[in-house]
Amino acid sequence: MNNAPIFFCRKLSFLIVFFTFVQVSWGLSTGDEHSLFQVSEYKGKVVNSSGDPINSAYLAVEGTNISTVTNSDGYFSLKIPADMQEVSVTVSHLGYRSRTLPLEFFKSENVVIELQETMEELSEVSILSYTDPRAVVENMLKNRGNNYFEDRATMTAFYRETIKRGRKNVSLSEAVVTIHKTPYNSMSDDDIALVKARKTADYDRLDTVALKLRGGPYNPLSIDLMKNPTYIFGQDELERFEFSFDQPTKINDRYLYVVNFKEEDQGMPWYYGKLYIDARSFTLVKASFNLNVDNRSAATDLFVKKKPGGTKVYPVEVHYDIQYRERDGRWYYGYGNTNLEFVVNWKRRLFNSRYKVSSELAVTDWKINTEGKVKKDNTFLSNRVVMADDISGFADVGFWGENNIIEPDKSIENAIDKIRKRLEEN
Repeated sequence: MNNAPIFFCRKLSFLIVFFTFVQVSWGLSTGDEHSLFQVSEYKGKVVNSSGDPINSAYLAVEGTNISTVTNSDGYFSLKIPADMQEVSVTVSHLGYRSRTLPLEFFKSENVVIELQETMEELSEVSILSYTDPRAVVENMLKNRGNNYFEDRATMTAFYRETIKRGRKNVSLSEAVVTIHKTPYNSMSDDDIALVKARKTADYDRLDTVALKLRGGPYNPLSIDLMKNPTYIFGQDELERFEFSFDQPTKINDRYLYVVNFKEEDQGMPWYYGKLYIDARSFTLVKASFNLNVDNRSAATDLFVKKKPGGTKVYPVEVHYDIQYRERDGRWYYGYGNTNLEFVVNWKRRLFNSRYKVSSELAVTDWKINTEGKVKKDNTFLSNRVVMADDISGFADVGFWGENNIIEPDKSIENAIDKIRKRLEEN
């Protein structure tokens, strides 16, 4: 079966939402509850020079493929095998100077890691010699086969999906998954298998309407632009876009071109955003982009596949982020995040409701797959999956075992506590 997303005017329309009247059903958590080996967990916070938290800062254990990212409050949890005591951890984020710290540093209480902004003036650097931004993007696409993995890889990743109504968290799904990543020079689809999962929801705040996101972990994985460049633009389609240079930047001692892009045909939903491209190798290191959804009718057809009668449902904001990681001169998918905001208008209600849906996928470990294509079993997910309602995992302190996860935001933790108490009272 082909797991490619469903297309509408060549847009990334895999993010499909269902608005249905609530029918509560409880599922079961998945996966072995016992840790495979002893691990040590280290927690802390990453901030900038002003003390503000840094979201999605990357922490990587040197000499391994173990990593994690910070949450929106800057907090992290990093689990490392107990027999790794002499390692160092590198902390990095785009626009900041990286820091490499010995593991001993993380054994203190209330660890706070401060990253300094990169203040270097980059416009005079000779390596940034290109004057045509389209030529930089052309080289990015042309060098895709040389810059990214040519091998199959087996990745462990953490997935989180949150739904908010207004400012309140109303639903949270989390999962540890295995990504069977095909080579970047292959047209074959990536597969995802479920290791552990849990979900809970506050249906009182969902206002009798349950918003469900189809695709689950496939959503942030599918924005891997270097695996699927034609999802937005291919080598022969660049004439559909307008390109311009933004102020260049630097990450991990790499000078990056920052290229703005936007589609010229703006009749239908259209893309615009930024590409962060390595100045030496023309590797896409990061992309941040949006889908303009001012054409309400077309945007509704693109994203909303089911809704209750008497309502109008349409997206008002669609945003994507993708980050790549480097290992031994080759790059691979490291982190993806999709954010959608929807409005629900009821015919007989004075005020509308706003829902925000966020799904993120962070690769926390990986290895080259030398065994070839993996035979699918019942743990493999369909790209049409909707995360089932499940509360059992939230009561189990050791649920995640040795797996690295993204620390829950404080607001999410509070929402979970309230939901759990309500369920226990009932």
